[in-house]
Amino acid sequence: MKSSEQFAIKWDLSKRTINDLCNKGKIPGAIKEGRKWLIPDDAVRPADMRVSSGKYIKKKVAHNKSLPIGISDYVRAQADYYYVDKTMLIKEFLDQKPLVSLFTRPRRFGKTLNMDMLRVFFEISEEDTSKYFEDKAIWRCGEEYRKQQGQYPVVFLTFKDVKFDSWEATLDKIRDLLQEEFGRHQELASSEKLVGYEKAYFAKIINGNASEVDLTASLAKLSQMLTKHFGKAPIIIIDEYDSPIQEGYSKDFYDEIIGFMRNFFSGAFKDNKNLTYGFLTGVLRIAQESVFSGLNNLTVNSVMDDEYDQFFGFTASEVREMLEYYGALDKEAELKDWYDGYLFGHTEIYNPWSVINYISKGCVPQAYWVNTGKNEILEDVLKAATDDITERIYSLLQGERVIARIDQNVVYRLLPEDPANIYSLLVVAGYLKTPKKELQADGSYLCEVSIPNREIAAVYKSEILSHLLRIGAITRTTANKIAENLYANDYKKLQKAIAEYMDKSISFYDAGAEGFYHGLVLGLIALMDNQYKIKSNRESGDGRYDICLIPREDRYPGIIMELKWKRDLSAEALSGLADEALAQIDERKYDAEMKEDGVQDILKFGIAFSGKKVSVKTE
Repeated sequence: MKSSEQFAIKWDLSKRTINDLCNKGKIPGAIKEGRKWLIPDDAVRPADMRVSSGKYIKKKVAHNKSLPIGISDYVRAQADYYYVDKTMLIKEFLDQKPLVSLFTRPRRFGKTLNMDMLRVFFEISEEDTSKYFEDKAIWRCGEEYRKQQGQYPVVFLTFKDVKFDSWEATLDKIRDLLQEEFGRHQELASSEKLVGYEKAYFAKIINGNASEVDLTASLAKLSQMLTKHFGKAPIIIIDEYDSPIQEGYSKDFYDEIIGFMRNFFSGAFKDNKNLTYGFLTGVLRIAQESVFSGLNNLTVNSVMDDEYDQFFGFTASEVREMLEYYGALDKEAELKDWYDGYLFGHTEIYNPWSVINYISKGCVPQAYWVNTGKNEILEDVLKAATDDITERIYSLLQGERVIARIDQNVVYRLLPEDPANIYSLLVVAGYLKTPKKELQADGSYLCEVSIPNREIAAVYKSEILSHLLRIGAITRTTANKIAENLYANDYKKLQKAIAEYMDKSISFYDAGAEGFYHGLVLGLIALMDNQYKIKSNRESGDGRYDICLIPREDRYPGIIMELKWKRDLSAEALSGLADEALAQIDERKYDAEMKEDGVQDILKFGIAFSGKKVSVKTE
């Protein structure tokens, strides 16, 4: 047996490609020891589907399978759509055999589809469901894995749509979901192996008459009945377990949902002898003492961990294979720039929702992911933004990395007490990545964090602009004027619109606050970043300018702003200070950098403020 590194050299492929081939079962006899793959000495290089000539003839899209946008039904996805094979998740799980597994990943990263795949693989069925796996990677892994197929009763619940404004409505929806899941197991209603009170309880759930107390015990009782009927303990799968908890936090029924879930999960997973395996997925890992009280058999796998790192989201090789299938290899660099950049463990991952939308919509880059749900976490960041948080967001949007402590044991209601927890939420929810991390003695990580890609940067900018409009720091009219005049390339009107923005935002904020300056620049980024590279406090010519907007295209003018501030100025003195700021731009040659880059048209703003008063002068 040789290592994947040795075969990478032998076959002239990257180590990552070798590992992907092993994970997909394309190298017979390859075995995984720890995190390393060992490959038989006589292994033959598989066809890797790569294009060696650099040329590619596009296929006719009419003959290609559709992409599974919004499809979370495994049987349908693998049969009727282009399916990225993630069945090796089953092998990795069976190799490790944790009793209860929690997978935390951002929304729309394939959690529900993977959980339905596990359901179809393991569940006892009158139909021979092995046909849905015979052409998949897991089937090539040998008899020891194939014999697990179709052998267990399965309980499957997904809470992804449990999003209501009240506890009463939330409980009604959970009651409906349990009614539907009990209905999938109608064989229990007439089972000779169950006693009368068990059948009465079953009927109570089916008829929708169960109380809140009845519902909290439902998973424990259902697993007990299934064990009696089948002679085998079931597998319990709970998808998006934290979705109603997030709603409870934002809609003020947090205590009710936490109390319910604690009892609900305890019955299912804590000391439950009627359980073969348990799976949960969610975006966040709610702290153990909050929901999983006393559950000492829980194995948590998050974006920080190496295990299962390539089974949620698409790897680089999977994206390349997809682009080749759809005749779009020439778009690989653009797609990478927009939707790559996530790090799960140490594996580079693409956002799957955005990739399939990008390809299906003719390779037009947009922020597809932002439209799939609310961005409450970013809203919370902006609402509670301290000076430090505002400055860090500014740095992140400038492409820089910042240092943050990441603690995965998140409790929602403690967020206001320590705003620094927001970085932990941003990481696990997919708004930040951790290119560098170091585990600390208390189980937290000290990390360098950054924004993953252009799509997520666009989400930040969209939320910043929405926040400015919502709190009244800027009007929609002013924002539209800036956008329209940029599009029309009308210098004079653009100059007037920017002056109006500065006037309104400076007047709204406390200009003496430490974070005011960076907040001002954040607004400019939200409004104008598509057309400009925005820099601040950089050296140029004989001094430093405060804000510089460098055009991304020749048709836009350059923009330089010099800001000055003094306390308690009269209107006349304030006007004079603005004139001084404007003059300083020419005196210190702040436009030297842009002129050297060939920018001839440059708008100059001298801006002075004192408290909430502002004076804007233009050349």
